[in-house]
Order: sequence, then structure tokens, then C-alpha cells
Amino acid sequence: MRIVECRSPNHDARPDGAAVDILVLHYTGMRTADEALARLCDPAAKVSAHYTIARDGRVYRHVPEERRAWHAGVSWWAGERNVNARSIGIELVNPGHEFGYEPFPEAQISALIDLANGILARHPIPACRVVGHSDVAPARKLDPGELFPWPQLAEFGIGLWPEFSPFGSGNGVSRDAFARLGYGLAPDVDVPLEAVVGAFQRHWRPSKVDGILDDETAYRIGAVVSTLP
Repeated sequence: MRIVECRSPNHDARPDGAAVDILVLHYTGMRTADEALARLCDPAAKVSAHYTIARDGRVYRHVPEERRAWHAGVSWWAGERNVNARSIGIELVNPGHEFGYEPFPEAQISALIDLANGILARHPIPACRVVGHSDVAPARKLDPGELFPWPQLAEFGIGLWPEFSPFGSGNGVSRDAFARLGYGLAPDVDVPLEAVVGAFQRHWRPSKVDGILDDETAYRIGAVVSTLP
């Protein structure tokens, strides 16, 4: 895998002792790759990521992995408020929901699998901490969105994807199940439950994202939680 250096000034030191144990996947949400790369490298924007992957599979490196990139913003995962401090951020070039969301090409996903496997070999990131931007910031973000191929990544050991029964249903899933998976809930964070349910659906029930905790969603969160250590 060839990596093109495209350095961003937007980074700082990780806190002393902070383990890198979260991988956050994003889409760029801009009209073109050039616009996205320019923004990620603009000091006035104050945003960055460690890597961006173009639609043809080309990988750009912006920030060294040992440094904190500024990609997650106000976020929460499994009790961690400073997600940037503990994470690697990867952007995937895609116009996103605002500019014409479209499927991720195979060349792009193949490059992501190669890159992510290298990252996982270098850092102790468990499958339950490979997440989307919408997972860590459900009230603000939609990316990488319902077209992202999470099952394909899981085949290569990247993230969680249980075997879901097509007839699976369940009820009575408590807020604790969302919290156990990692989602932030009130009073810890100011995020409506509907947004958290929608983020979960976008990741694990992408065929219907409506923010409603129906039987299928309840079954699926139970199935995902059952895979946790």
C-alpha cells in the first residue's frame, strides 16, 4: 500500500499515558477530494485526521499516529470524553448526505482494510472500539453512514458484526445495553435517546434508520452486546 504524505498542521501531543485504543471512521462530506484534503490541511480549519482514503484507494497521511489528530470533535465512547486523545481517525472521500451520498468503491474499502489492519497490529484496539463518527457523536454526525460496509470489514477482523437472524426480534432492551456497547447517554452527555438509537441503526441496522427502538433494533443491540468480552 502506497501512502502519500499530505501533512496537516492540525495536531498536538496526546496526553501522557493515553493508550490508542479507538479507531474512528469518517466520510469527508465535501464535494471533492481536493476540497477535503485542503480543509484537513488548513490551519484555520482546526480539523484533521490521521489518514484520508480517496475513492481510487490512494491513502494520504496527515498526522503521525503518535500525535492527536482533531477529527472527532465533541464526542463520547465508553466513558471517554476526549476521543481524539485515544483514537486514530480515518476519513473516506465521499460527498456524504449533504452533497450526494454514494456507495464506497471497492478500491477504497480494500485500501481501508489494508490500512486498518496495520493500525490494529500497532495499537491495542478491540473490535468493539472500531466505530463510526456517528457512534461517538450521534447528535451531530451521520458518517460514515448507512452505506458503509461494516460486515465486509468484520470479515477481516475489523469491528463487530454478529450473525443476525433475519427473524430476530426482542424487547425490553435497557439503556444499559447502549451504555455497555459504548454509546453516551444522559446525564453523562446531552444526547437524546432517539439520536443514539439512530446511530446504532446506521451502524448495525442500516436498512431502516428511524431512531425508533423497535423489536428488530432491540434484538440487534442484544446480539451485538452478546459479542462483547
